[in-house]
Amino acid sequence: MSGPLPPAAVTDAGPDDTPRRRRVTVRGVVQGVGFRPYLYGLATELALAGHVTNTPEGVVAEVEGTASAVARFCDRIARHAPPLARVESVHHQELPVTGGRGGGPFTILASRADGPVRTLVSPDTATCAACLDELADPADRRHRHPFVNCTHCGPRFTIVTGVPYDRAHTTMAGFALCPDCAREYADPGDRRFHAQPVACPACGPRLRLLVPRADGGAPEAADADPVTEARALLARGAILAVKGLGGYHLACDATDRTAVTLLRHRKNRGDKPFAVMARDTADVEHLVRLGPEERSLLESAARPVVLLRRRTDPAYPAGAPRPAEAVAPGSPDLGVMLPYTPLHHLLLGLPGDPEGPRLLVMTSGNAAGEPIVTDDAEALERLAHLADAWLTHDRPIRVPCDDSVVRVSDGEPLIVRRSRGYAPLPVPLPLPVGPALAVGGDLKNAFCLGEGRRAWLSAHIGDMDDLATQRVFEHAVAHLTSLTGVRPATLAADRHPGYRSTRWADRSAAGRPVVRVQHHHAHIAAAMAEHGLDGARPVIGVAFDGTGHGDDGAVWGGEILLADYDGFTRFGHLAYAPLPGGDAAVRRPYRMALAHLRAAGIDWTDDLACTSACPADELRVLSRQLERGLNCVPTSSMGRLFDAVSSLTGICHHSGYEAQAAVELEAAALHAPSGDTTAYEFALRAPDSDVGVGNGGGGAVRADPAPVLAAIVDDLRVGEPPAVVAARFHRAVTGLVHRMCVRARERHGLDTVALTGGVLANTLLSSACAEALRRDGFTVLRHRLVPPNDGGLALGQLMVAARATNRTATTD
Repeated sequence: MSGPLPPAAVTDAGPDDTPRRRRVTVRGVVQGVGFRPYLYGLATELALAGHVTNTPEGVVAEVEGTASAVARFCDRIARHAPPLARVESVHHQELPVTGGRGGGPFTILASRADGPVRTLVSPDTATCAACLDELADPADRRHRHPFVNCTHCGPRFTIVTGVPYDRAHTTMAGFALCPDCAREYADPGDRRFHAQPVACPACGPRLRLLVPRADGGAPEAADADPVTEARALLARGAILAVKGLGGYHLACDATDRTAVTLLRHRKNRGDKPFAVMARDTADVEHLVRLGPEERSLLESAARPVVLLRRRTDPAYPAGAPRPAEAVAPGSPDLGVMLPYTPLHHLLLGLPGDPEGPRLLVMTSGNAAGEPIVTDDAEALERLAHLADAWLTHDRPIRVPCDDSVVRVSDGEPLIVRRSRGYAPLPVPLPLPVGPALAVGGDLKNAFCLGEGRRAWLSAHIGDMDDLATQRVFEHAVAHLTSLTGVRPATLAADRHPGYRSTRWADRSAAGRPVVRVQHHHAHIAAAMAEHGLDGARPVIGVAFDGTGHGDDGAVWGGEILLADYDGFTRFGHLAYAPLPGGDAAVRRPYRMALAHLRAAGIDWTDDLACTSACPADELRVLSRQLERGLNCVPTSSMGRLFDAVSSLTGICHHSGYEAQAAVELEAAALHAPSGDTTAYEFALRAPDSDVGVGNGGGGAVRADPAPVLAAIVDDLRVGEPPAVVAARFHRAVTGLVHRMCVRARERHGLDTVALTGGVLANTLLSSACAEALRRDGFTVLRHRLVPPNDGGLALGQLMVAARATNRTATTD
């Protein structure tokens, strides 16, 4: 039996005093969140005898007392759980009465390590208000302690080495508790009862500021107070490597143009936006649009980076911080997060502290393309050319975990990167799956373990083209496997034969089947899964991104698929255009613009921005390359079309980071006059044959951008501003999505649309598409639990592979 007991335990005649004993197993996020002391307090209040313990299965309690008291205990478990707990299930089992009724004792037993792993580990959580009060209180023994925490906050996932979640299974195992902390740890009435990372200045980790030596030797500890000196260095324009929960950050004063420019140069970051950390929302309200949903995300326990729309005409109140232009050049958004560790609060200053920087750039501590640094010795080596000093400590980080990135779209959160604060919480599945590992893709990699009705997505891993990132991937797989107890019998991977993640799956299979899942099918399946669809009825999947291996050997990315978990039909796609030089066309959007113009039969005239952006020698070579089809894989990528239009309008010709051209095109569209409603229009080309409509696309409807490109050229030649052209292009894509979905509904009777893929992280486009479709009676699925980009790919791979495995088992 599970859930609350029926009310029959208390009758009209009064409480039932019949003795009862019951075992209660609570599963979910119930370890490291104060659940055992909560049950201790509840049992004591109800005069119940028994005990409670942590096990790999969850929290297990046995209670004995009157039937009415036992019933009230079981009924209140989930309804009044601690704030960080997430109760998934409460199972009850009747036991023989042993005689321990009325008045206790109720005890907390040592944790058990036997049995299957079924409990969930909590994500890392921002410092709670009670700990912040202690941090700022000169009379408190934890005043200004950089590691203050309790059962309601602090590190969890990043310090866990095993389960059950006890101090011995964390990186705090090496820090012996002082008598005061030990007393708190053992007191069920204290909020630090069994708080595994608990410590104080007498027994906890030590903070140090390491500075380079004048003789060039190994950095040495500064004599001054580490935080005071670190704040002084930041105020003087220094770049600091700061050890956080899931890795090192590189930090500098966000208002110091020289410091921000220097950090950008050292990281070889191009124009990719930085995120900033603000002391509180008052320091950014003049810069960004901050609604209740955005404020709620900023102040949540997860404390992600929240992408906030910048004000077009910010007013700067007296004393308000003004970030340097180099923080987020060309971006319509400013990424903002609030402090989530005591050290962050100290760096930004407590009440009464001397003035210091109020906005800090906080970017991952790594060189471009490398994984975030977590090891202290590695930090001194790998960050030596990036940082002027290291603010570090001796609590080890077990799991690398970048900051999560979230934005709000139409009042709902849209996760762009799912990592700290969210991992390793599982995503519930609409169907049970066998034990499996889906390895994700090669960009924005995150893998996924699944079993039963749970899918555990890893923290953000990164791009797999770096050997160090591949090692992080392997370690993360081993760690999450040990925490979840999932022993994969099946592996799932992308169909791209060159993906490093796919090759890893092949090498690691050890006789287990590896199910290869088409890239855009996985995107759509991920959207279906997070919305609880069981796959009984296909959806119209709109999957727009930069690249995905197509079944016909082309680079797909502008796809309309009719899909369920069993398979898909390619109903429509963006018409193919050549991708000249592969990655060269991605880095230099003018090449993509010229390729699209050639495919549309539009001359490369000198008055076009993309023509003038291309050096003369390159232009001649490119022309011959396109004529002969040399190294010109055909692509239907919507992401590349956005790049092309960005260059054609003169907005972005060189892309220094992924999707820069598209991001800047969206930014331009946001500045278009609101009265203009003109939209360009794609031509829909009917399939050559209705026979044999298959995954290669021979029978698919083709969306030809030639009329759109011709109209853009005409508008530019009559002087229409780039912002107007950008907005009209966004409306053209919105119209295309609507027309394609209407046609699919007319032919196949489907009325549910999944919007997915990295291009649809563009909230201007995604919101417009959703509005147009809903207005016409469609049910629209948009991502809210996993990213629409490749960070959510593994969830879809898992679901498709599970169905394929079931079919195989059925036919064997």
